[in-house]
Amino acid sequence: MRPFLFRLFAAVALCAPTACATTAASQAEVVKLEAEVRTLRASQATLAERLARLENRDAVSRARNVTAPAASAASTSGALIAKPDEDAGNEALGLAPAELAVVRLKPKKEPAPRIATVVPVVEPDPDQMEMFISPAEGSSGAASQSQARSDGVPDKDPAILEAEYEHAVSLLRTGNTEGGVDQLTRFAEANPRHPRADNALYFTGLGQMGLQDPASAAKTFERLIKTYPAGDAILDGMLRLAECRVRLNQAVDARALYTRVVTQFPGTAAATQAEQRLAALSP
Repeated sequence: MRPFLFRLFAAVALCAPTACATTAASQAEVVKLEAEVRTLRASQATLAERLARLENRDAVSRARNVTAPAASAASTSGALIAKPDEDAGNEALGLAPAELAVVRLKPKKEPAPRIATVVPVVEPDPDQMEMFISPAEGSSGAASQSQARSDGVPDKDPAILEAEYEHAVSLLRTGNTEGGVDQLTRFAEANPRHPRADNALYFTGLGQMGLQDPASAAKTFERLIKTYPAGDAILDGMLRLAECRVRLNQAVDARALYTRVVTQFPGTAAATQAEQRLAALSP
């Protein structure tokens, strides 16, 4: 009995390594089979993608065959025709774009249409011309100047007019305020189109303020602003007019003038002064 048991145990001991070796071999085969399955799946996906590309290419070829007659008919009128659908399909497939079909244009024998370039000449209305060339309203010397021109009397030499203006300003500077105001007033009335006419009115107003006559000065500055709105003395004239309003106890009008300077001429030195004087005026 004992010898039989010893033999049984020995056989079991010999079979155990064999069973372990068999299990290890089976696991290796499973790993190998799994790798092969993954390889097959990747190959299948590649084939499916290639099949889809071939189908798309076949569809593009069919579409090309359908549009070929229309392209050949359009070639008679001529142009460089590209196939956007085909190029888009080739780009989707990762292929090179198709070549462009070159079609030669036939020159047209018809002349180019003429463009009307003749513009009729229209003479301006005499009334409008009179309005543009008429002297400034309110200048009494303008009528005498026009009358002198119609009578054939030549205009004064510009150098003489410049000398008269400088002499009148020098009278103000040397203290002869009344004489300066009188000569500047006559200069502005007799020469309303002179480049210094607006400055003559401005210095006239300053002289009248120096004579403690703010009412007359206000009228002079009003005339300056109305007659020469584009002159170089307009800003200073508006500030001086507002100052006259303050002296005449017309604070509302002065405030309106300062506000007008600030809103119409922002960023100027006059606008800065107007802001400061506005702040100084009590509401």
